[in-house]
Amino acid sequence: MNLKQLSDMLALSQTTVSRALNGYPEVSEETRRRVADAAKRHGYRPNPSARRLATGKAGMIGYVMPTGASVDIDPHFVEFLSGLGDYARGHELDLVLSPTSADDEETTYRRIVANKQVDAVYVSSPRPADRRVTLLNQLGIPFIVHGRSEGLDFEYAFTDIDNEGGFHDAARLLIQLGHTRLALINGDTSQTFAIFRERGARRALASSGLLLAPNMTRSVAMTEENGFRAAIDLLAGDEPPTAILCSSLIMALGVVRAIRDLGLSIPGDVSLVAHDDVFPWLKPENFSVPLTTTRSSIRAAGQRIAERLAARLSGLETERRGEVWPVDLVVRGSISGVRT
Repeated sequence: MNLKQLSDMLALSQTTVSRALNGYPEVSEETRRRVADAAKRHGYRPNPSARRLATGKAGMIGYVMPTGASVDIDPHFVEFLSGLGDYARGHELDLVLSPTSADDEETTYRRIVANKQVDAVYVSSPRPADRRVTLLNQLGIPFIVHGRSEGLDFEYAFTDIDNEGGFHDAARLLIQLGHTRLALINGDTSQTFAIFRERGARRALASSGLLLAPNMTRSVAMTEENGFRAAIDLLAGDEPPTAILCSSLIMALGVVRAIRDLGLSIPGDVSLVAHDDVFPWLKPENFSVPLTTTRSSIRAAGQRIAERLAARLSGLETERRGEVWPVDLVVRGSISGVRT
């Protein structure tokens, strides 16, 4: 079915049908839904070249993806990408990945914007005063950041979770259970999500007159092996922690292995709290001892990023606003009071 046939069937002009399919704000929600349902039912897909001519848009979301031996593509990224794809697939959007070396990202952003390869981009794993965010703001292309960057002097669109609040609440709960020797196995602390998580834990400890000692923190790539090595290192000290906060369920697999190999128990010897990105294939309740977690779906974040980018392209979202999702604290069997 072509555009003319679809518009004749709906008794609408071709212009209205095209605008409805491309999310123009002047088309009512009822009409947009009616057109979208008919297009899906009859298998209509707009011709990409015709769409570009009619709307000036390619229907493409861009992502500049660092590659190389020093870059790990981890399951967190894959899960986020799956959520973004879930939304894009159902809304006539495509995702363009532009691989680049880790030190050549800015050049790649300039190239894809100059060539008009994409209509909008998203940025992941932001750092403080992130130069990519500053560059995209200067280039004028619609963009959204997954996470937040601190230290910028302008507003920008972002979607983030309350990493600081989540880890503050988790640390406070452990303190209420009598733990004073808390350790944090964190992600890369050059990235703001990890900075916020450490900040939250420190704030909870400070409220009770406690400190997060330097020898009680580890900053590592979020893999099972790194979780294992960090936990072995922490628990081998003269005054090992009685509780561990861990920034990833994947790292928590290694932490659990380390505790078991040292002949210790959860939660008898060590209480454990981990962050849960809601992987469908790794559930905290299925650990040998069900894990207490801070929880927020990274797949849902991917869907939301795509939704907001589509809204920015159609003019439904114009302001540069940030949104911060609350983080759930789910208590399970991996924490208890300090053994006396």
